[in-house]
Amino acid sequence: MTEFLLQSSWWIPLYGLFGALLTLPWSTGIIRRTGPRPAAYLNLLMTVLSLGHGLVVFRAVWQQPARQVMFHWVQVADLDLSFALELSSISAGAIVLATGLSFLAQVFALGYLEKDWAIARFYGLMGFFEAAMTGLVLSDSLLLSYGLLEILTLSTYLLVGFWYAQPLVVTAARDAFLTKRVGDILLLMAVVSLATITGSINFSDYEQWAQTASLAPLPATLLGLALIAGPAGKCAQFPLHLWLDEAMEGPNPASILRNSLVVSCGAYVLIKLQPVIAILPAAQNTLIVMGGMTAIGASLVAIAQLDIKRSFSHSTSAYLGLVFIAVGLQQTDVALLLLLTHGIAKALLFMGVGSVIMTTNTQNITEMGGLGSRMPVTAMAFGVGTLGMIGLLPLGNFWSFLSWMDGLQGTPFWLTGILVAVNGLTAMNLVRVCSRVLLGPPQPKTRRAPEVPWPMAVPMVSLIIIALLIPVMLSSWGLLPSWLDLNPVAVALLLSSSLAGCGVGALIYRRALVLPTDWKPARDLLAYDFYIDRLYRLTVVLGVSIFSRLTAWIDQYVVDGAVNLVGLASLLSGEGLKYSISGRSQAYVLTILVGVGALGLWMTWPMLAVLNFGW
Repeated sequence: MTEFLLQSSWWIPLYGLFGALLTLPWSTGIIRRTGPRPAAYLNLLMTVLSLGHGLVVFRAVWQQPARQVMFHWVQVADLDLSFALELSSISAGAIVLATGLSFLAQVFALGYLEKDWAIARFYGLMGFFEAAMTGLVLSDSLLLSYGLLEILTLSTYLLVGFWYAQPLVVTAARDAFLTKRVGDILLLMAVVSLATITGSINFSDYEQWAQTASLAPLPATLLGLALIAGPAGKCAQFPLHLWLDEAMEGPNPASILRNSLVVSCGAYVLIKLQPVIAILPAAQNTLIVMGGMTAIGASLVAIAQLDIKRSFSHSTSAYLGLVFIAVGLQQTDVALLLLLTHGIAKALLFMGVGSVIMTTNTQNITEMGGLGSRMPVTAMAFGVGTLGMIGLLPLGNFWSFLSWMDGLQGTPFWLTGILVAVNGLTAMNLVRVCSRVLLGPPQPKTRRAPEVPWPMAVPMVSLIIIALLIPVMLSSWGLLPSWLDLNPVAVALLLSSSLAGCGVGALIYRRALVLPTDWKPARDLLAYDFYIDRLYRLTVVLGVSIFSRLTAWIDQYVVDGAVNLVGLASLLSGEGLKYSISGRSQAYVLTILVGVGALGLWMTWPMLAVLNFGW
């Protein structure tokens, strides 16, 4: 039975897709009498099947050599487009993580969207989301991975624009889609180029090719930048980072997956491309610079946000920036560990955010307060999520950061400084937000805020337990160092930055400390993301607009004018010639002979001139 499930592991993405298809009768309005809830239950059932299948595969391939499942799509002459799937401990573990968090998010959505009659459409899109993610982690084909990334882009567009009657939602969905398309187009160029250079589209073939590959500097630079562009857009990295905070206009259950898993898919593709990245120095340097700028910049922007979802979304970009740096430093194990620990902690935080938004009907932290005593489960989710996000013993991200710092020996010290700074800024921001939400006197919108119903509370409690057990799981998998091997300097830096950040955040809440961000120009600079959107409007958007208007003018007056001139000339000449028609065949033959003779003379005149005059 286990072998059969291994061979049929390609079914796992199809469960989510089939669940999405099953919701169509309800989401399109064909079935109305039952209400939309049966669609949610069917999609949940498909997710449970996917999770169960993934668990069996994970147990079967744990600490076993990777296995491949090949599907031949097109075989013509020398062209062989094959879709390869890889079954390994990493891919199977990623499937369990994706399906597990998807199941918890969908159960959470039962309570969050209880009164939304479009809930069937939401679950259909979530099934589409899940199918793309599970297919991506299984894929060993760069071409298939590109196609699945495009499906994730489409899913993001549809989920962000779920409440499409609101103008701001439509704008956010459009911006998210177009921003990702910029990176996707460049990535498609890289896919075609890499397939041409290597003769393969499978990740597993690139490691052997990279051992003997030799590329000229210019093609290597262009290839590396194009390979990075797609994942940079998916992971909301500078300069393609503005879409993620706008995407927070979508439903919160979708934000749970988007900030914990979906943004990680681009980084996962980069990790699979590590053998190619390792021979492209320009790509490695770009990853480090891009990741560092995003990590520091997004951490600073997060501390000036009043919208709780946007504040947490900027920290997502910051942590993915650390992942980019790890990939650029060829620390793929650290990058994978950071994706795991960050994903669970961030999903837990966004579940707490969803609970608060549902009970208070606001996302502005200045309108919150005193919720800790009224919503104990939500308060526990915020507390465990905050501790899991920063470098404090004994939760997950401490070990991720510690592994990250252990691998930095022999590298510039400023890389360690980036990690310490991001950790401290994140701790300060999380304490600032959580204190405003949970502590203090209740505000008008929080005085009668009850705890959320069980469909939302049960997923939160489950994820709290998982977050607390992450160190135990990492230890059982042999991923944690022994206490004797710990680097005391790294431990001291992490703990001191975490405690300092928490202390500063508490002082900000108590208004015992004034930061430069309290100065309005500095606060506006960070709150508006360094005015990058305005800079884009004055440069890229304005340039595209001017070019579009110029090409439209050329098309209207030059191209169309030339075509209309030819048509007008043909019409006038035809109208003029009809009056010279006599109906006599002798005249027609004479006209043809004269025309042919004149044409022949015009064609032979240069040759006659050369023969007679010696030109």
